[in-house]
Amino acid sequence: MRASRSLALAAAVSALVAVTAGCGGGESGKGGRTPSAGSAAPGSPPAADAWIPGRVAKMSVAEKVGQLFVPTFSSRADALTKIRKYRVGGLIYFPGNIGTPARTAAQSNALQKASKIPLLLGVDEEQGIVSRTPFVTTFPGNMALGATRSPADARAAARVTGAELRAVGINLDYAPDADVNVNPRNPVIGLRSFGSEPGLASTLVRGAIGGFQEAGVAAAAKHFPGHGDTATDSHTGLPVIRHSPRTWELLDAPPFRAAIAADVDMIMTAHIVVPELDGSGDPSTLSKKVLTGLLRGGLGYQGVITTDSLEMAGVREKYGDAGVPVRAINAGADQLLMPPDLPRAYGAVMKAVETGKITRKRLDESVTRILRLKQRRGLFQGTAVDPAKAAAAVGTAANKAVARGVAEHAVTLVRNDGGLLPLKGKKVAVSGPGADRLQAALRRQGVAVAAPGSADVTVLTTLNAGAATASRIRALGPKPVVVAALGRPYDLDSAGGAKAALATYSSSRVSVEALARVLGGAVKPTGRLPVPAGGKRAGYGTGYR
Repeated sequence: MRASRSLALAAAVSALVAVTAGCGGGESGKGGRTPSAGSAAPGSPPAADAWIPGRVAKMSVAEKVGQLFVPTFSSRADALTKIRKYRVGGLIYFPGNIGTPARTAAQSNALQKASKIPLLLGVDEEQGIVSRTPFVTTFPGNMALGATRSPADARAAARVTGAELRAVGINLDYAPDADVNVNPRNPVIGLRSFGSEPGLASTLVRGAIGGFQEAGVAAAAKHFPGHGDTATDSHTGLPVIRHSPRTWELLDAPPFRAAIAADVDMIMTAHIVVPELDGSGDPSTLSKKVLTGLLRGGLGYQGVITTDSLEMAGVREKYGDAGVPVRAINAGADQLLMPPDLPRAYGAVMKAVETGKITRKRLDESVTRILRLKQRRGLFQGTAVDPAKAAAAVGTAANKAVARGVAEHAVTLVRNDGGLLPLKGKKVAVSGPGADRLQAALRRQGVAVAAPGSADVTVLTTLNAGAATASRIRALGPKPVVVAALGRPYDLDSAGGAKAALATYSSSRVSVEALARVLGGAVKPTGRLPVPAGGKRAGYGTGYR
């Protein structure tokens, strides 16, 4: 374990000891336990979803099995086939089947019209480095929100994103990421995490869930039991995380407890092995000890559990594409996301129900949870959206102002030797990724941009350059250098040769513009590190005198 990772892990665990008791409990029950929907006190009016058990009882086995599946689709015709043939419970959008806001809204309406039961139409719109919807207002992403340390910013960002998705008929966002990123080498989470501190992640997870739900969109916290301490990408391999139960309780569990306390609609599983939680070697997606024992029993979660994509290598290695869906349902999952071969997966689950390998009781439990989620989000009351109004709801001036504020609040100044910043009054050269955009943004701030040979100072941008940052600083010569990390802030670990160092956590236009305003002095930096970086602990940030 590298020193930086060791520091992050130790700091995260020690920081949480004082706040663990506040992450769950209360009158909702142990660990933020959510009472079963439909359980009303004697003499009170019936719950809004009291009709659901009766509806489930009338459904055929084929209809029930269909509700478990959320596949991809290549075209509207492909989606309609999957709806009519397999009675799927939902579909997931990707850029290939997202057009303009108006066309996306019209397609969502057509898909809903074809389904007997309202569909969960979902998308992976985390913002930041995982963004699937090309027309939504761009936000910097979760680690930038972690730098703001503002649950109000997290809530506002999610509310904007959720409202824009809902305007085009998307009613489920597979967000927020609830992983605590304590491993700087994590190739799959990184900037998707709010940071390395469980308490911070918990606070912002709750804020984001509230924002999505206020916008009428279901939220999905991911990836249970916690994907933040791995150097293996579960898309291409099977990560092993060796956290003890005590470390898991202190480090990984709090954001999921917070999500449950916030009444999150859905929790997504991780294709990871945690031997101390289940010694079988099975990924958590297929582990009854993790999903039924820990998430349901230990944390008291009663909502929908969805798998992560079943196309990923981390879940396909041991049991094959027919075995995985059956094992996932019996482990405790309710929905099967992106099976690589829908006919094969559907047939395997149907056979398992017919032979009793999946009991009718187990099947009905999942279908009931899925229908309750759809009821909670108002889908049985109507799913139609207005294509003519969709474009006007997306990218509004008000929404862009929220994104601009988040980006500005996130910019973190880690070092400013000799008061080098702000840059007004100096001739500035810019080098590195996105240099042209930053030069233009600096000019708009009244900063004099010059060629390298005639500049007083050089701003070097980096984008996940890692150790190469040091040599890039040296190559710029003896004049002062300002390093601006536009991606992972861990680049600042190798920026000791720079006079000043900042992090934006995003290379998006909104973040580059925010960086220019900070460098030019129009905005004072207020962000604080969400992870250890640049030789400083999480929580550190300095400002202008």
